[in-house]
Amino acid sequence: MTSRERREKGMLFLADDADWVEMKQARRLTQELNTVDRADFDAIRGIVNRLFGKSDETTFVNPPFYCDYGFNIEVGRNCFINFGGVFLDNVKIKLGDNCMLGPGVSLYTAGHALHPDSRKFGYEYGMPVTIGDDVWVGGHTIVCPGVTIGSNVVIGAGSVVTRDIPDWSFAAGNPCRVIRKITEADRKYYFKDRELDEEVDAELRAKLEGIR
Repeated sequence: MTSRERREKGMLFLADDADWVEMKQARRLTQELNTVDRADFDAIRGIVNRLFGKSDETTFVNPPFYCDYGFNIEVGRNCFINFGGVFLDNVKIKLGDNCMLGPGVSLYTAGHALHPDSRKFGYEYGMPVTIGDDVWVGGHTIVCPGVTIGSNVVIGAGSVVTRDIPDWSFAAGNPCRVIRKITEADRKYYFKDRELDEEVDAELRAKLEGIR
């Protein structure tokens, strides 16, 4: 099997010449992304659409951004990836719609065996990372290989996510764990005990009604 076939089956692999061709292309595109005029939002979106396997004009990435392959990254609509994102995409990284990733968020599909014998010769593996719809991942969070984060989830800043997180959860910590469920009672608050004002509440209800 080729290296790519082994990666996609979750097997140990050694990067081959074909992998390096694809990784070099990703590095060229990330260099272009990371040196473009930061105020040229259209140019940034255009480069991201060439780099990612799936994205559109509603996706925005604040450079700098780094990845291994790019084509293994699939991003839904209306997603925002803030400064300093690192996506190690040996295999698929999937984000649903309306996801927000804070600065310095790292998504890792790449891993190495616990025992040193295979590591010393460069063997590695890839396990997919999947994030659902309407997820906010706080700044400087690390998501480890094989993790699935459900929809309508908030991950607290600085977390290290080593296991799956279910829908409608607020989770945080190292290792990241579910703190509590997110419920309808949370709707009227935006920070601790601060409530939405009447103007924003009315605007939000109208916008939600418009998409139903």
